[in-house]
Parts: sequence; C-alpha cells; structure tokens
Amino acid sequence: MDTKKLGFNSKLIHAGAYHDEFMSVTVPIYQTSTFSFNNAQHGADCFAGESDGYIYTRIGNPTINALEKNIAELENGFGAIGTASGMGAVTTIYMALLEQGAHIVSGDAVYGPARGVIESHFSRFGVEYSYVNTSNIEEIEKAIRPNTKLLYIETPANPTIGITDIKAACELAHKNNIIVAVDNTFCSPYLQKPLDLGADIVFHSLTKFLNGHADIVGGVIVAKEEQLYKKLRTMMVNMGPNMDPHQAFLVLRGIKTLSVRIDRQQENAMELARYLENHPKVEWIKYPGLESHPQHELAKTQMKGFGAMLSFGVKGGYEAGRKLMDNVKLATLAVSLGGVETLIQHPASMTHAKISAEGKIKAGITDDLVRYSVGIEDLEDLRNDLEQALAKV
Repeated sequence: MDTKKLGFNSKLIHAGAYHDEFMSVTVPIYQTSTFSFNNAQHGADCFAGESDGYIYTRIGNPTINALEKNIAELENGFGAIGTASGMGAVTTIYMALLEQGAHIVSGDAVYGPARGVIESHFSRFGVEYSYVNTSNIEEIEKAIRPNTKLLYIETPANPTIGITDIKAACELAHKNNIIVAVDNTFCSPYLQKPLDLGADIVFHSLTKFLNGHADIVGGVIVAKEEQLYKKLRTMMVNMGPNMDPHQAFLVLRGIKTLSVRIDRQQENAMELARYLENHPKVEWIKYPGLESHPQHELAKTQMKGFGAMLSFGVKGGYEAGRKLMDNVKLATLAVSLGGVETLIQHPASMTHAKISAEGKIKAGITDDLVRYSVGIEDLEDLRNDLEQALAKV
C-alpha cells in the first residue's frame, strides 16, 4: 500500500508500518545492538550500501526506521533521522552544517539549550552567532552575513509564543544560499508543515506532542532533499546520538493519537485563553488563536490550528508568578510540554533563573511570564484550578 496517498490520520497509524514474518499488528521492538548477515558477501554488500540489510542499531534498526518513515511522510520530507533527544537532533544539525567560521542566525527566544550550546561550545570552535526577533523579517535580513550558513527558526517560539513567517524567512534565506531549519515541536506536522512552506529541515523534540505521554526522551530530523538527508544521517551515525528501539516503539504508539489529542488540547487552550484574557489578575496573554496576538493573521495562514501552548503575565511580577506555581493543584509544575497532562512553569524563577536580567529582557522572558501547556483534562477542572490559584496571588 502506498501510504503517501492516505489522509493525515490514516498516515499516523499506517505510514512506516513494518511487518515481520509473524505479521505483528504493531511494529516489534528490535532490542538488539547487532544484526547478522546471510553470508560474507551479504555483509560486504551491507557495508558498501548496496543492500538494505541492517548492520548495527547506531546505523539503523527496523523499529527506528519504521518511526522515521512515518514522520518523514507526515512532514512531506525525503527522509527522517531519529535521535536520542531533541538536543541530539539540534546538535546533529549544527555539526553537519556549521564549520569553523560559519555564522548562524536564530531567534532570541529560542529553546535555551539550543542557544546555550552555540554560545558556550560551538563558539569555541569558531562558530559565530546572531540572535534576533525572527518574527521581524527585517531583523533577520540585517543579521545575515556573507558567512551565514544556517537560519534556525522556532515557531511558535518558546516561551514567548511569537510567530515567524516561515515562507518569507525561507525566501530571504535562500536568496543568500542559507539553509533553513525549523523547530516544529510546538505545532507538530498536524498543525504546521514547514517543508511545504520552503524550509530545508524540520525537527522535533519527540518528547513532546508527537509522543504525547511524557514517558520518553527523543528527537527527529526530517530533510526535504536526499543530499541534505544523507549529510545529516552520516553526521548522526558518526557522532552517535542515535535513538533507542524502545523509544521508537513508544513514539509509534503515541503518534497514532496525535490529531485526537491535539484537537482536544487546542479546544481547551482556546477556551482557557479567552478566560485568562478577561481575568483581572492577568496583565497580558499570548495565544495565536486570540485576535490580540500580534501575529494572529499570520498564524491563520501557516498553521492548521493554534496549538496547546500559551503564555500569560500575572499581575505582581516575579513573586506573583512563583505564588501561582505554588498554588495550582491540577496542573503539574514541570518544565516539559505537549503531553496529555497540563503542565505549568514560571521561566523567570525556573528554567531561565540563571540568565541575566538583560538577557531575559532581550529574549522577552519577563518576570511575570507563565508558560502553560494545556492537556486533555476536562475544561471546567482546568479553569477552576487556575481560578483558585490566581485567587491566592
């Protein structure tokens, strides 16, 4: 069956399906490090790339490969590469594309470790960087240098929920022979397809929405073209941040319900955003589905839905944010996102506590900012939880 012709929900379940001799309905877990050869010639052919046989799980594994094929189809890419974590995906991209003297342009509110590893580690080997507000295309254009090799976009941004115009950014980058990589973790391919909008690479933390159950850590890279795919896969194999078969099995299980989960999550998120927008103790709120969001119209054009992530400011600043964290009961105080359970965190006192005041301001991390990952619980229970917690602020 050619699953490329199926609808999105059918692809979630059937794309990448692998059937062994026992015809298992679910993809089996090939929990092995090594695969044997039929004979010496078969082994030689495998190492030469002239056979589809497996050699070693770092290089390839049937369970991982099934997940890679599934996500590549969902993102309309040539091929996918599973990694041990989202940061495994990020650093594989960096290692493959940023040589000594190369320059990267990225969002100033990008996921902290993705920025930190450039500033603290890749800079030691001569990589240069600029962090700008990628929601403003003019800022991207001003930051481009003759040695710029990579434009790294995260949209919606974490945790500011800023939206970048992917199509416009890609057109600008490609005029300057720059590769574009888009972190699509917040949306998933269900809500947004960056490759269709011109991006060269799309990647995810599988830990979040694609898996959806807060029980694995993983990442994936999808390349639009074969040549770039081969370059990225070779780097992953050589560096070794490969995915584990059991991780892949759990993501394949979780991904089947992706659209069902996100439909419920964003339905809850929209109602909670409207509630918070009118709450007397909330200073501001950022959710792409609200008309008050500065990129609401852009979000409508490049996203199928508005997602399950929102940020808001609590009146009272830093201490008010901490007070809210200490009084929620249903929402879980934790730093991840995208699971079936609702998670809440206060970046200024938690994930970004060690960043300078100037650095926080530049990245849009205000003292009052609360990030809220909406789950699939009953809406009334989530609203009541926020109400009782805000009453104590």
